[in-house]
Amino acid sequence: MSDLAADSGAPGPASWRPRDGGFSLMEILIALAIVGILATLAMPGLYNGLVRDQVVESGPLIDTARKKVAAYWAGSGTMPATNHDAGLPAPDKLVGNYVRSIVVRDGVIDVEFGNKASGALAGKILSFRPAVVEDTPMVPVAWVCAGAASPSGMTVRGDDRTNVAPAVLPVNCR
Repeated sequence: MSDLAADSGAPGPASWRPRDGGFSLMEILIALAIVGILATLAMPGLYNGLVRDQVVESGPLIDTARKKVAAYWAGSGTMPATNHDAGLPAPDKLVGNYVRSIVVRDGVIDVEFGNKASGALAGKILSFRPAVVEDTPMVPVAWVCAGAASPSGMTVRGDDRTNVAPAVLPVNCR
């Protein structure tokens, strides 16, 4: 009888066979290692995109300041020296989810990020400089964000004080 049990094909202590189908522990570990490496490579791109979205979401507040500075230029042919001259509240009153303050200095708009901004933005400044056609205030102001190229035929006013990393800036600011 013991010979029949051994020949029946049933696994026993003396005859071990691997299971059909499924994954071995080694195959699962290799797959997890590959997924981990891919996730590590993808993280900087995802993080930069999230930070870039914070800059873009601050756009409506920044546009408020840009419109006031452009209106001042169109009306007087000069740039406003301060927030007050541009008809804007004090810098610490122009705030948003990601913006700590907006300062106007001789037409340049410096946006300081803070509040809920990510660590890559908190305490950093992004400058928007006005580009104008000299002695022709009827031509609308074009805005040069950070280190972007200036429009041909226009003069860019002011200094760029941007210290935000280029990798997290929107495309039009690079």
